[in-house]
Amino acid sequence: MSRRLLLAALPGALLAACSLAPRYQPPAPTELVSYKEIGSWVRAVPGRAQSDQDWWTAFGDPSLAALERSLTGSNPDLQAALARLQQAQAIAGRARSNLFPAVGAEASAARQRSSAHAPLSSVLGGAGSYNDFLATLNLSWEIDLFGRLRNTAAAAGAQAQASAADLAALRLSLQAELASDYFMLRGAEASEHVLSDAIANYDHAYELTHNRYQQGAAAATDVEQADTQRQNARAELAAAQLQRAQLEHAIAVLLGEVPSRFALASGELAGAPPPIAVGLPSTLLEHRPDVAAAERRMAAANAQIGVARAAWFPVFSLAGAAGYESIAAGSWLTAPSRLWSVGPSMQVPLLDFGARAAMNRQARAAYEEAVDNYRKVTLTAYQEVEDNLAGLHYLADQLRADQAATVSAQSAAYHADQRYDTGVADYIEVTTTHNEALQAQRDTIDVRVAQLNAAVALIRATGGGWMGALESQVAQRQPVPVGRDGQSAHGVGP
Repeated sequence: MSRRLLLAALPGALLAACSLAPRYQPPAPTELVSYKEIGSWVRAVPGRAQSDQDWWTAFGDPSLAALERSLTGSNPDLQAALARLQQAQAIAGRARSNLFPAVGAEASAARQRSSAHAPLSSVLGGAGSYNDFLATLNLSWEIDLFGRLRNTAAAAGAQAQASAADLAALRLSLQAELASDYFMLRGAEASEHVLSDAIANYDHAYELTHNRYQQGAAAATDVEQADTQRQNARAELAAAQLQRAQLEHAIAVLLGEVPSRFALASGELAGAPPPIAVGLPSTLLEHRPDVAAAERRMAAANAQIGVARAAWFPVFSLAGAAGYESIAAGSWLTAPSRLWSVGPSMQVPLLDFGARAAMNRQARAAYEEAVDNYRKVTLTAYQEVEDNLAGLHYLADQLRADQAATVSAQSAAYHADQRYDTGVADYIEVTTTHNEALQAQRDTIDVRVAQLNAAVALIRATGGGWMGALESQVAQRQPVPVGRDGQSAHGVGP
């Protein structure tokens, strides 16, 4: 009768099991209608431009696309992050397994001798040798009445989801870094071409000036200034070549290759950055993997509060064993050798001198830290979008000014040459105007590179291929957290 009562009461106890974790509610995102720096120069419309994982194709550079495609499978940082994700998923699986009974089998065969001075040895006839054959099936199950195991599993699952978001954030960051290095390398090549052309012109000017000096039509200082100008240009060319070499080495390391075995063919610097649909501020937080990671860690910390609270309550478990035991092998697996045991147990915490109270305070403080980290990540997300919107805006103005300055400087250099040839101007005017023209050309290249890098940074700030990566995870049946109301547990939309 007692066994029937126990089996009848067990489902009711399981149905009455509760969770001591606070009801999780992510902080509401900041309500913004539009970005401050978007102004009237670009339209903020939501779109799928950043839902495409291959966002770099918008720049129309086949070499960049080929490098980006090679990045995912070869970068050591990504491989390490993938290993961390697999570890987190394994920990989550182990935590979920604790919700279910554990069943094990045991078998042993031993020859034993009891001590003549052991307790009850006189009753049992003193010392003796005997065999002990044992085979049992064991069951143990902690009945999770107060949600300790469920909250532990929920926390581990949220941490695994945070690791998945970390992997996506790292992938996006490395993709952006590769694109930025690539554009700077192309900018260094463009500077090399400008400097090479300038050196050729300076060498020609030096020869003309030297000939004029030998003919008595020019001063020795003119010759020295012409030589100084071309040597300075050669020094700048060497610096640009060094920059390109170092950027090529950095790209090789990003691709997981030895720099000495990697070479990137020369190419053209891309033109204007592509139009980017930055979306609305209300959708930004769904597109950022680092925001998703921070939110999942906040959910994990919330579940850990339930684990800490459950430490105040008893732990109920059910244990059972059934099998055979005999002192003779011939009668080992016969009916008279059967044994079994089953029964519940309870562990009640009584006195620990503040250990559980401290654990609860720690869990609450960890949750508050996670909340603050989440708020900081969201603020940083908005800042990065605003920064790069402003960058694209003002860099476009700067580029127009630099291009106009280049035209004016080249015209001034031409007229200075004409004035020098007619003897109206000295050679200082020639060198000054030519140096200004060269610097204006290089400034234009630098601003073009900065524009492209600002576009890359804006794509990264708005999430890049995060949504595409999320869709890929769903297609591969990776778990996506969903709240009670059917919305994403990220707290930022469906």
